[in-house]
Amino acid sequence: MKRKKIVPYYYIIPGLLMVLFFVYVPVISNFVYSFFHLSSYSAGKVFVGLDNYIKLFTSDIFPIMMKNNIMYAVISLIVQVGFGTIIALLLESKLTGRLRNIYRNIYFLPALISLTAVGLLFTFVYSPDVGLLNSALRAIGLENLTQSWLGNSKTAIYCIIAMSQWQFTGYITLLMVVAIQNIPKDYLEAASIDGAGPFRRAVNIMIPLVKEQLLVCSIITIIGAFKLFTEVYSTTSGGPGNSSQVLGVFLYQNAFLHDKMGLAAATGVLIFIITVTISVIQIVVTKSGKV
Repeated sequence: MKRKKIVPYYYIIPGLLMVLFFVYVPVISNFVYSFFHLSSYSAGKVFVGLDNYIKLFTSDIFPIMMKNNIMYAVISLIVQVGFGTIIALLLESKLTGRLRNIYRNIYFLPALISLTAVGLLFTFVYSPDVGLLNSALRAIGLENLTQSWLGNSKTAIYCIIAMSQWQFTGYITLLMVVAIQNIPKDYLEAASIDGAGPFRRAVNIMIPLVKEQLLVCSIITIIGAFKLFTEVYSTTSGGPGNSSQVLGVFLYQNAFLHDKMGLAAATGVLIFIITVTISVIQIVVTKSGKV
């Protein structure tokens, strides 16, 4: 009997070891490194205490990075989670008919494309000379609106955000479609018998029953917003003039271009704390897992 009780733990141990060595050990190591001055060209390290964090928080770029990451997160929640949920409700309604599977694939396809490929694609779309966006504006007589979209400090970050919404809204839509499909049909049929229309069924029955999935999608979206890297690096690299700079690109540039590993580690710790804190707040506020 004792052996039978122990056997299940044998299957858990490999997974626990993988999580320990590939997740928790690197996180703890990064936290320790953030208190040191490190160089990739030397094995030595110098303890500097909170100096890396002071440099990070007092940097002229820090407010710009936080503004861009927060703005990305807010817009992504509205567009990806909000609009994605609406699309999911429409896809699972009678309006789509037999073509719903085709619509699902169309919405999800952008999420399958490499982030780097999407960045290069939209670099061409936003090109001031031969770009599709400026060409379309000229074609409809709005030539006065054409500009260097990624080269303008006022529009660069918004162009990157728009690119990301195009790619990931379909992914959130698919997650919400799966949640909606798991709603017991009896609830919807009872609501229909009571005279509830499609809008009332969606607001009063469907959305409350998929709130757990909405929470998951929101957490995924926020974490992705503060881990933002490839979209920015493949288009503007944080420019022009740091106007589109974000925490992920700042971390990379300090670690691999400026050889400031300690400052990069401090930036990584900040990203970790922000994402964990926001996730915990969302879970507490929404009372996830409670009836």
